Amino acid sequence: QVQLAESGGGLVQAGGSLRLSCAASGRTFSNYHMGWFRQAPGLEREFVAAVSLNGLLTDYVDSVKGRFTISRDSAKNTVYLQMNKLKPEDTADYYCAAAPTWSNRRALKGNLYWGQGTQVTVSS
Repeated sequence: QVQLAESGGGLVQAGGSLRLSCAASGRTFSNYHMGWFRQAPGLEREFVAAVSLNGLLTDYVDSVKGRFTISRDSAKNTVYLQMNKLKPEDTADYYCAAAPTWSNRRALKGNLYWGQGTQVTVSS
């Protein structure tokens, strides 16, 4: 069992930045590929970014490439999502997730553990 806890959400103006954090506890953090998903009101949860268990591979949805950066700190059992140049369409609840296989990183069912989410609101 892995417990995930997100933090760092909030209200920011368009063009601003936020850094989300996800602290992991329980089973070995380094055994999992970590990802971020988001869900806007009335929409399905979607993949945003992922980082491999060794930190060498990253993957982003096209809409955030060049603006968001995912990273992980194994010493702190924490994964981060640095979000720059935020847009109103980035407004959503953001969820941290842990996946056992890289090939399934983008699939909701491919992620075994989920956090409770943190809200991000970008005003225009």
